[in-house]
Amino acid sequence: MKFVELNNRNKNLKKKILSKIDTIIKSGKFILGPEVFELENKLKRIVKSKYCISTGSGTDALLIALMASGIKKGDEVISSPFTFVSTIEVIRLLGAIPVFVDIDIKTFNIDEKLIQKKITKKTKAIIAVSLFGQPANFSQINKIAKKKNITVIEDGAQSFGSTHKTKKSCNLSSIGCTSFFPTKTLGGFGDGGACFTNDNKLAKKIFQIRSHGQFKKYNYKFLGINGRLDTIQAGIIIEKLKLFKKELELRNKVAKNYDKLIFKFKNKINIPYIDPLNKSAYAQYSILLKNREKTIKNFIKRKIPYAIYYPKPIYFYEPYRRFKDECPVTEKVCKEIISIPM
Repeated sequence: MKFVELNNRNKNLKKKILSKIDTIIKSGKFILGPEVFELENKLKRIVKSKYCISTGSGTDALLIALMASGIKKGDEVISSPFTFVSTIEVIRLLGAIPVFVDIDIKTFNIDEKLIQKKITKKTKAIIAVSLFGQPANFSQINKIAKKKNITVIEDGAQSFGSTHKTKKSCNLSSIGCTSFFPTKTLGGFGDGGACFTNDNKLAKKIFQIRSHGQFKKYNYKFLGINGRLDTIQAGIIIEKLKLFKKELELRNKVAKNYDKLIFKFKNKINIPYIDPLNKSAYAQYSILLKNREKTIKNFIKRKIPYAIYYPKPIYFYEPYRRFKDECPVTEKVCKEIISIPM
């Protein structure tokens, strides 16, 4: 057993993927070839957003989203300390200040009830993470942000394919970002990502920033980065999309099986709580255990793979320590959480 079985996920498409790669090699269009724009059109139809701009990684997507939103040195960006480092890393790369808000003990997403208290005159954006496949409460987050004219960005790296109030993840805020890292719900054969928006001006800016700030060759309007998705990766993801709906169904089936089995131990184990407003993509199946170390020993003994997302709040790590805040729920969850094979 493996924690994530990538070989089985990919073997059914191997011939089609190799054929697609061969076509791209023959075309010689390795950067921004037609497959890139084909993929973007397919993705925006799934999400039901007006625009999709693919990027070189999920991290690039978040960085470009902040750049397009005009985030600069000294600005404050509210986010969660219970996330992968990319979410906070991109804030610091722009010289902005991460402001941490604790998580909801049930969903593990940012606790929207605590956001208002952290807003100041310097607050320019909120990055809400849709963790483990479940969207954050964007209905409330957007209401809070609208009153203060604050940009809301969804870090949907783990939630592509999920829904909140019938709307798709990555189409729940000003800009939605996702990742196509191999282990994600829609994974490629390497890094990749995308930004989604319904705002024409933002879309144009994101499009330019991802390619060195240029709209046409040697016409630089904005400070940009090399954040493009390569054509071969786009071709692979196009093929992976053909199984995406079925894989989401299987993820939910596995999760329901886990729910039934683990419910017998409800006094000792907290199974994932899915908000009634949401449908999860189940990027991970994560539970809380009061005696995690004992369980890990049993897992090792029985050769059961596991993972811990995340062992520490982000503010425990050296580059982010000076932004430490009181987030007792996050610290508790970091000590008890464990993810089991999906």
